[in-house]
Amino acid sequence: MYFCSMETQRQRKIAGVIQKDIVDILQKAAIDGGLRNTLISVSKVAVTTDLSIAKIYLSIFPNDKAAELMEGIKSNQPLIKHELSQRTRNQLRRVPELLFYLDDSLDYIENIEKSLKREENPIENRDLLPKRKKS
Repeated sequence: MYFCSMETQRQRKIAGVIQKDIVDILQKAAIDGGLRNTLISVSKVAVTTDLSIAKIYLSIFPNDKAAELMEGIKSNQPLIKHELSQRTRNQLRRVPELLFYLDDSLDYIENIEKSLKREENPIENRDLLPKRKKS
């Protein structure tokens, strides 16, 4: 598994196709599952150079349902991949393996802004902000 910092045109094209269709698939599944007030968006898709794996970063609002939804999405990954293959059969020969991650960058930015408004400065005391996990 190799993610290159310089994406090729083909990688970007496949990532765009996957991003567009995954949004539709997940949003439809959320509505069908009775989660009408839940917004699921795909913030980024990164495809390996050999096009075998796609890392999909999801933003879920409201945030209190994010962990539960991510579990459901990960457990239904084979069904999501099948639905994606049906939608992209004329565009992709092979659908890459899908790996889902929760994109917490908006929460992280919000925590930084809240911390900067307080008297305690996170720049001087780095322990005020939680450490970010790299994926």
